[in-house]
Amino acid sequence: MNEQNKNIPTGAQALFRGLAVIDAVAEGAVTLQRIGDVIGCTRSTTHRLVSALVQANYLRASNGEYQLGSRLIELGFRARAQVPLIQIARQHLCALSECCGDTIHLGVREEDDVFYLDKVAGSRGLEMRSRIGMRMPLALTGVGKALMLDLDETEWARLYDAGVSRRTGPGLRDEFTPWSDYLAQLKRYAAGGYSLDLEENELGIRCVAAPIRDASGAIVAALSVASAITYMPESRLEELRPGVVDAARAISFDLGWRP
Repeated sequence: MNEQNKNIPTGAQALFRGLAVIDAVAEGAVTLQRIGDVIGCTRSTTHRLVSALVQANYLRASNGEYQLGSRLIELGFRARAQVPLIQIARQHLCALSECCGDTIHLGVREEDDVFYLDKVAGSRGLEMRSRIGMRMPLALTGVGKALMLDLDETEWARLYDAGVSRRTGPGLRDEFTPWSDYLAQLKRYAAGGYSLDLEENELGIRCVAAPIRDASGAIVAALSVASAITYMPESRLEELRPGVVDAARAISFDLGWRP
């Protein structure tokens, strides 16, 4: 058992192990062996946990492999429907998408990540790797940078280092923006109340984003308009920026924020 689990009450260990199994499958562990390796349990214990989760429809089995089950899909939709921010923001996101024809994202901060709460597909038929429920490093995305605008430079630097260290997978530029240039960009974005993603997160995709504030004035979410570089020359990013900022301000206003 890892250090984190040592402080879990004995009676709750099975529950936390079951949740760890779900997390492991969600991250791509699809065999008993791999799930057991991830959660640090014996094969027999892992089998008991997985079997119970399959029986309850939290997991499903197919040809000796495991995927997330229908119960989680149901709970996911219920959880999403219970987030007031999504309900408040949805009409503004749809209006913005209809106006520009591009994909709209809504995200919140979860530790060092942006967590995508909602996504409205554009009318151009473009495929992006972003999806509802996905997490990406804050410093790499337009939405994430909008969520960072009120932070100090020390935190900017920490999130920048954390994001750069986690850049993996296909479709990325060979080199990321140097820190000095990144810092200058964030200062400009903070002064203007917006942020840009110039293919830093996904090659060929650009976006313009803006922060959403609550009644206290704190940044609680951010939205973005994203599209392929073909439709997003720098001139169009500038054209879209006022509308994106206005949409974010409208949602903020509905959340009780006043300038």
